[in-house]
Amino acid sequence: MKPTARFLLCSLILFFTAAGLSAQTSQPVQKAQKTYKFAHINSQDLLGMMPESDSAQAALQRLQQTYSDQFDEMQVEFNKKYQTYLENRDAYTALIRQTKESELTEMQSRIDQFQQTAAQDMQNKRSDLLAPILDKANKAIKAVAEDNGFIYVFDVSQGNPVYFSDQSMDILPLVKDKLGLK
Repeated sequence: MKPTARFLLCSLILFFTAAGLSAQTSQPVQKAQKTYKFAHINSQDLLGMMPESDSAQAALQRLQQTYSDQFDEMQVEFNKKYQTYLENRDAYTALIRQTKESELTEMQSRIDQFQQTAAQDMQNKRSDLLAPILDKANKAIKAVAEDNGFIYVFDVSQGNPVYFSDQSMDILPLVKDKLGLK
């Protein structure tokens, strides 16, 4: 933008701003400035207080233990076969040695695949179990926010807020009441 066009644009903006301010001050009734209400909550604390979280966590721990037991069993079997291979490697013919090495490689691949599948299954199960709990918590937070006229509710568990003033209300007690938690 050319300097003269920039000067003209700035002049017009200043003129209309000044005209708008003089028109506002000439009106006898001024509108009250709208105040905005902000709130915050630590959703992790809320989820920890919900009894549904305990049962979901217990179910996840049971599943984790099942996968851990199976992994341990597979690993013990692999270690036995590997130890047998090491002890008899020199006695094996080239074909038997190649076959045993191939078996060990396949076994290790199955163990690796099991670990990956188990981790994915754990993540899916966690999502399935936590989705209704999160939904219930979010609905309660939304209801409290609407009931109290908050325009924003910040979740302080998602990171450290740089600042929030005394005007930002911690709504955890209100949400606990809404959910019937002690």
